[in-house]
Amino acid sequence: MTSTVVKKEGSAAVMPAPSVGIHLNTYWRRLRGGDIGALPAVAMLLVLCVGFSIARPSFFTAGNLANLFTQGAAVTLIAMGLVFVLLLGEIDLSAGFASGVCAAILANVVTVLGYPWYVAVLAAVVTGMIIGTSLGLLVAKIGIPSFVVTLAGFLAFQGIVLMLMKEGANISVRDETLLAIANRNIPPALGWALTSVAVLGYAAVQLLRHRNRATRGLVTEPIAVVAARIVGLAVVLGVAVFILNLERSRNALIASVKGVPIVVPIIAVLLIVWTFVLQRTSYGRHVYAVGGNKEAARRAGINVDRIRISVFVICSSMAAIGGIVAASRANSVDPNTGGSNVLLYAVGAAVIGGTSLFGGKGRVLDAVLGGAVVAVIDNGMGLMGYSSGVKYVVTGVVLLLAASVDALSRRRSAATGNR
Repeated sequence: MTSTVVKKEGSAAVMPAPSVGIHLNTYWRRLRGGDIGALPAVAMLLVLCVGFSIARPSFFTAGNLANLFTQGAAVTLIAMGLVFVLLLGEIDLSAGFASGVCAAILANVVTVLGYPWYVAVLAAVVTGMIIGTSLGLLVAKIGIPSFVVTLAGFLAFQGIVLMLMKEGANISVRDETLLAIANRNIPPALGWALTSVAVLGYAAVQLLRHRNRATRGLVTEPIAVVAARIVGLAVVLGVAVFILNLERSRNALIASVKGVPIVVPIIAVLLIVWTFVLQRTSYGRHVYAVGGNKEAARRAGINVDRIRISVFVICSSMAAIGGIVAASRANSVDPNTGGSNVLLYAVGAAVIGGTSLFGGKGRVLDAVLGGAVVAVIDNGMGLMGYSSGVKYVVTGVVLLLAASVDALSRRRSAATGNR
């Protein structure tokens, strides 16, 4: 172990700088204590990707990778909103059909009424906010359990979608801007530029955090660990962008298809925004506090009802964005939009990624990781020729394993005093 001198105003304090070995040992103790975070989801994702790539070499091609992103985008966006609800130990069973209602509003506004795309998007998002506010008020102010409220919403919103779609009609979405969200790509050069900005921004945040902790005399991570994290992100993003920038068209002379799908930067921006909200704002700290112990949060002066209402608003707003992406990908909206397995996959994505069903533990990143796992299972097993029934069984088993890991890790944390 070495030492570093941390200067303060008019004084100097000696703070031990842990070596990489000590840092890894500390991390191992945290894992043994039940603090496993998103490690199971990352390990599962790696195993699935390697396994499917070996079984079907076409899995790791540029065309299939792009399809993976667009295939799992809507579910991932809905799951990002569900993370906020799950952090409070609540549930929203209506998120799938809420996205369908918002998508139906979008299609009616832009196609039937003929308004511009931005008016339709605004109408869809505002509809999501109204839905979330209504659900949140019923849960927080009336005291109805979220399971009952959102189950009623699940049924009611399904009926509203049918009414908006004229009992079974299909409304096409022809606006080029809306269709581009899930069906077009950004230019390769712009993809590299955004990747560079992302890596440099992440590096700046990590290094600034490291410097600030050292300045305050707090224990910091070894700079080698910080550098490894930055390099790791750069490698993952670089490989993904390189593959996606490869030509995916079977006849490039007629139409060239390459570049990162537009929906990917949209998900990335929302991930950054919501991660900042949860980890860097007082609102985020209040969400974790209410999820950890509602009564203690109330005694600490936190407006618990306001927090509970707000998470449902965020959840339904993200469901609206997920519905917009789903409508873009399908080029239309029908009575099944937001139905079928959308809700189950979205809840599964959040839990598989590492968000606890018991509240107080989770990150928005969990939804992205879990959404990737769900998309990889669905896509990979489809390439291998398995039926939908087998896909559902495998996804259900993975979800059960994730919930079991969460329960066991919580039990381990309670036993070791690391709650």
